[in-house]
Amino acid sequence: MSVKTDVAASESKRLRRKIELVLPELIGASRRLVDDPRIAELYPEYLFTLHCVIRASVPLMEAAREQARKLAKEDPVCEILAPYLDEHIPEEREHDDWLLEDLELLGEDRSSVSVRPPSPTVAAAVGAQYYWILHYHPVALLGYIALLEGYPPSIELVDELVDRTGHNRGAFRTLIAHAELDPGHRDELDAVLDRLPVTREQSTAMGLSAIYSVQTLARAIDELRDGFAEPE
Repeated sequence: MSVKTDVAASESKRLRRKIELVLPELIGASRRLVDDPRIAELYPEYLFTLHCVIRASVPLMEAAREQARKLAKEDPVCEILAPYLDEHIPEEREHDDWLLEDLELLGEDRSSVSVRPPSPTVAAAVGAQYYWILHYHPVALLGYIALLEGYPPSIELVDELVDRTGHNRGAFRTLIAHAELDPGHRDELDAVLDRLPVTREQSTAMGLSAIYSVQTLARAIDELRDGFAEPE
């Protein structure tokens, strides 16, 4: 594998630049959701979609950590990646339970969430990460993490959602928590990215992971709206 030669920017800035080229697609889908006149009814569906994504976060990182540990003795990227995941995995545990609690406040049955199939689009977003982890290199997962933790909802957006839906603010606990926690997680990840001696190809893979995640998650939000059946 060839060593990258672009030294004009740090690895974190290179990755963020790639994400921000396509981020308007995800921002636009989110805006369409918030502006939808059915947002009060759509919000529980959005939380279900978010739960389908977030409940896979720790298993994905555990899979990446396992691969990184296997390769760490001979791979300097994995030598740094594995300890980062050791630290970050506990920080992400039980966030899916937060979403279940939010859904319960909205009158949803917790048990119904686990038996309801996720959309194929969400499965594709998560499944692609397993492919890159197991069949390319676990560092690719950092593109996915960089997206999910790098661009959390603002408190202002949460306030707007509370106002537009009329729901109890307690049902927005997960969004509020990520608005508060994710900026710190983003900084931690960027520091790790800037230490990684990634090759040009590995840098490209992280970018592809992030870009594909933007596209699939934006599509999942639009599909949520398009497929929603209003109560009769």
